[in-house]
Amino acid sequence: MKRIIAVNAGPRVGWNTDTLVSQAAKGAEDAGANVERFHLFRLEKYTGCISCFGCKREKNKGRCVCRDGLTEVLDAIRESDGLIIGSPNYLSEMTASFRALYERIIFQNLTYNRETPTCNSKRIPVLLIMTSNAPEGSYEDILENYQQAMDRFVGPTEVLVSGDTLQLKDYSKTDWPWTMFDPVHKQQRHETVFPEECQRAYELGASLVATS
Repeated sequence: MKRIIAVNAGPRVGWNTDTLVSQAAKGAEDAGANVERFHLFRLEKYTGCISCFGCKREKNKGRCVCRDGLTEVLDAIRESDGLIIGSPNYLSEMTASFRALYERIIFQNLTYNRETPTCNSKRIPVLLIMTSNAPEGSYEDILENYQQAMDRFVGPTEVLVSGDTLQLKDYSKTDWPWTMFDPVHKQQRHETVFPEECQRAYELGASLVATS
């Protein structure tokens, strides 16, 4: 049975990012895979890459030697057949939690050798999910960079974006008016478009198993 790792790099369980990651995970499960889930905001303390260069030694090749809350996640990904990872967009970037894991995944496989730039001997397919309250079409450069790096150092990467997302169940209960948003439009989109994105996530999760 194939093993897929699903990672929520957002803090809000049950909301947009977590929902799409869960739908992709369900698609993978229904396609016959065993899915292991991680919520980065629930882990023990961890950091991004600390530039210790331990992974550049032959005995540790392709393996981050920093031991902290991300170690279990990195080990699981290394032994998996596919990766689903989702993050909300914060200030035109992925979350700091996503970045920490991303740095550690990529750097452990980077050799600084022109002839063999990566030491990753087991490429796995990746589904990268990003959500944002801003309109769609604003993230091409960010996502292209992440996709290229994941393609090169982890495996073939598919991207799913959900923009203009619903942030709150009731915008009227904020302490001051959030006049940048139209709550009615947000709710309508959440009820009509977001289910379609969930279905797309499900399909991509299933295809992850077929291509791994």
